[in-house]
Amino acid sequence: MQDAAAVQRIESKFRSLGAYMNERLRRLWAAAEAKAYRWGGIRAVVEATGMSPTTIRKGLLELEAWTKHPHSPVAARIRRMGGGRKRKTESDPGLLAALEALVDPATRGDPESPLRWTSKSTRVLARQLTKQGHPVSDRTVGRLLRQAGYSLQGNRKTKEGDSHVDRNAQFEHINNQAKTFMRRGQPVISVDTKKKELVGEFKNGGREWMPQGKPDEVRVHDFLDKNLGKAIPYGVYDITNNQGWVSVGIDHDTAQFATAAIHRWWKKMGRRHYPHATELLITADGGGSNGSRCRLWKVALQDLANQLRIPMYVCHFPPGTSKWNKIEHRMFCHITQNWRGRPLVSHEVIVHLIANTVTQQGLKIRAELDKRRYPAGIKVTNETLAQVNLKPQSFRGEWNYIIQPLKPKKQPR
Repeated sequence: MQDAAAVQRIESKFRSLGAYMNERLRRLWAAAEAKAYRWGGIRAVVEATGMSPTTIRKGLLELEAWTKHPHSPVAARIRRMGGGRKRKTESDPGLLAALEALVDPATRGDPESPLRWTSKSTRVLARQLTKQGHPVSDRTVGRLLRQAGYSLQGNRKTKEGDSHVDRNAQFEHINNQAKTFMRRGQPVISVDTKKKELVGEFKNGGREWMPQGKPDEVRVHDFLDKNLGKAIPYGVYDITNNQGWVSVGIDHDTAQFATAAIHRWWKKMGRRHYPHATELLITADGGGSNGSRCRLWKVALQDLANQLRIPMYVCHFPPGTSKWNKIEHRMFCHITQNWRGRPLVSHEVIVHLIANTVTQQGLKIRAELDKRRYPAGIKVTNETLAQVNLKPQSFRGEWNYIIQPLKPKKQPR
């Protein structure tokens, strides 16, 4: 593993000096940094600058040769600006988008990690890209995947039992539904509850820069503080606009709390981005407060559809696949990184830390404290469920369904 501080120093130098160096000087500087780094120097410089390892190795050979023969005429040769072979992404601007399209449906990842990885080999991807009119080598595909944040991962024994027979088909159905809605300019959101947090001076995983020897002091035992309680962040992620909403609850994680968060997102953010929306697609986990078997979730969605006067299209992920939900690796992981190593001493601190989470890709989040009470254990009778205007879709109707708003009852004259 590279020394993160050393890599950051190299990156800082490169940002400051890169624009003033010609090609030869840049190559020699990178080689000198790699040589000074010693073990793993080439990899560290590649990570910090994005330069090719072949270029850095060439610089190391030149440094060694010129040390023995300082007056060699080769030392004065500099390729003209812009010379040399262009990168594939420059000569073929559509290459990266085509690669992302191939990889994204098979994306796998830890929901708390910003990294993503693919199960397809670079040879298979290169062969498919070549068929699509983007001739490329498997080595170039590997380099582009690493730059995009993918990495090779091995298998880990964490799963019990067999996966659902329609697991992959459901992924494809969700992907096709989302593309169709986005193409029509209709909102597509990913929803879920983030891990509940204890509020107070409790240890929070991760580290941040502090004066040496002066860490934040926290409690030894993680017992619930009855005065401060807990925080329940329920998130709504707008996939099209890369924006999110988080309602921080203080009571119970129920279906009514979930739909209240969606309603708040619509009033504070969604309605402004989609003023002409005629339908809403919700992608959600298969369990929890927004689970496919939760009766109260369907009843609460009916109330929301009646209030917004638009139909709710719902697609649930198959059991045991919540990590594929977009909100996990596009919003929640960045929130976790933003408050790492910092005690969540109050609900206000939690709201501010969530709302100030940003990324280089332009993620913006708004957050608000929801102090309302949401009683747990509400039973939904068959009669109440029968009043929900629910239409199952043709494929896996228990996972994919539409809830239409009910017509308002006519008031007696």
